[in-house]
Amino acid sequence: MIPAQFSYTAPSTTEEAVAALASAGEDAKVLAGGQSLLPVLRMRLADPEAVIDVGRIPEMRGIREDGDRVVIGATATHHEVARDPLVAQHCELISLATRTVADPQVRHRGTFGGSLAHADPAGDLPAPALALDAEMVLAGPSGRRTVPAEEFFVDYFTTALEPGELLVEVRMPKWTGWKAHYEKFNRVAQAWSIVGVAAAVRVDGGSIAEARIGLTNMGPTPVRARGVEQALVGQPATAEAIRSAAAHAAEGTSPASDASADSDYRQHLAQVLTRRAVLAACG
Repeated sequence: MIPAQFSYTAPSTTEEAVAALASAGEDAKVLAGGQSLLPVLRMRLADPEAVIDVGRIPEMRGIREDGDRVVIGATATHHEVARDPLVAQHCELISLATRTVADPQVRHRGTFGGSLAHADPAGDLPAPALALDAEMVLAGPSGRRTVPAEEFFVDYFTTALEPGELLVEVRMPKWTGWKAHYEKFNRVAQAWSIVGVAAAVRVDGGSIAEARIGLTNMGPTPVRARGVEQALVGQPATAEAIRSAAAHAAEGTSPASDASADSDYRQHLAQVLTRRAVLAACG
């Protein structure tokens, strides 16, 4: 199908983009990689009057180190994030999860910030961002503000972004020395996750000293499996101990029942995939 008519603006700075959003009002969409927006436009599930293309803004691209943070530009592509040495060294979980996103074509066009702002419950990047305490830097008419991941994801396809605001960059704490794994279950290769588990652990002397577990598609937003995290700490990094802790994976979750899986099946998957993810992370 052909999208409905809209005006197109490609600002060259963040300030210009914010001004363009303010001028267009609420009936505007932000275009980054376009891997989520363009299909919606083509099917006319969205009919904006204006599209603001932020893909040409230098500030929003690239990956850099800033003290104890790794800063990922909102329009850095999945391919760039997955292959960046800074991300691999300090935020291994992000690197591993990004490699599972869709297929190579999508990873070369889709953007890290776009995936987070889209806030699809089945998306693979919100759960790792939540598990690793990512911070979202937002720019709007009133200036800039920083929102932690636990407050950024609000509901299905809904974030803390206010009208006129733009996700500029994502600031990741350094988790240097932590081991990680992202485990997902889908029906066919490159499909959305029916359930995914983002696991990062710090092993010290054969025991699990710290653990952070994020769950994909186990509710309207990504969730932390805090019961698993608490059960893992202080336990030996053995299959039996990890299996016991993974039994807590579905606690406090509210997964949907849909054409892909019912709620009970997703809760079962969460336990199985958590066990696999933590085992893989512990080596």
